[in-house]
Amino acid sequence: MNQKQTAREKLYSLLGDLPDRDRPVAADTLAVKDCGTYLLEDLLLDLNGIEPVPAYVAKPKNATGKLPCVIYNHYHGGLFDIGRKELVLEARPYSAHAPYAKALTDMGCIAVCIDVWNFGDRAGRTESELFKEMLWKGQVLWGMMVYDYLRSVDYMVSRSDVDPSRLATMGLSLGSTAAWWLAALDERIKLTVDICCATEFDALIRAGGLDGHGIYYYVPSLLKHFSASDIMGLIAPRKRLSLNGRYDDLTPIEGLHQIDADMRAEYAKCGAPENWRMVIDNCGHMETSHMRREIIEYLKKYL
Repeated sequence: MNQKQTAREKLYSLLGDLPDRDRPVAADTLAVKDCGTYLLEDLLLDLNGIEPVPAYVAKPKNATGKLPCVIYNHYHGGLFDIGRKELVLEARPYSAHAPYAKALTDMGCIAVCIDVWNFGDRAGRTESELFKEMLWKGQVLWGMMVYDYLRSVDYMVSRSDVDPSRLATMGLSLGSTAAWWLAALDERIKLTVDICCATEFDALIRAGGLDGHGIYYYVPSLLKHFSASDIMGLIAPRKRLSLNGRYDDLTPIEGLHQIDADMRAEYAKCGAPENWRMVIDNCGHMETSHMRREIIEYLKKYL
């Protein structure tokens, strides 16, 4: 077993008591909506054996064959009612651009977005209540979220319309953190785009910014074993575009510079310095027009 795989297993072990990774996944199609240029499947997925996971899958209309697939991860923002609907909403916080269901399917991609624990159609408890209940049971909220993301990949690659060799993941805020954790743990992810959450943990502590992140974000004993750069380094040498705001309190600028330096070194060590890129815009916690252009060009070029 190589060093990175050993590190992945250690990282996964910190995520608490998780369901069996080998249990079968299944999908129940609730509805299919014609959205003009794409079809939107409203699904109920069996991923974890504990509670069903609502999901949207957006697919180009009249598409044939196996398509590149994007695992799209929704944001947090305290907006527990939105969840997977972020994929299709025209008006949403943090971004004034076309919903990614439209943008991704226009590029010929299929995209999935699940409601993670406590969001969308899984809402109803407070985040702190769910975190405390899971803690009592030996579970970690972030671990249970990451588990569902990993199983959503298992579901998508089981579909006949998905090309398992062309998988990407992306998201903003919580979705950004999900993207780089998912890619770090799952080598099937070939391309990662994370928006506004490349947080170096020690820099966040020094900046007094811990309360800016929801309690879901915190994994017991994580800092005994991993920095954010250590986790992100597990993605190398696969392609990654990280876009962040210079004035985003959730990503202190000194931490962004540290991650950029660490990733440049890691990707160079892997012989693929061209596969890492960080963009820092003069903004806060948001997706700018410049970021959107960079993302679309990156996906078109490499996915």
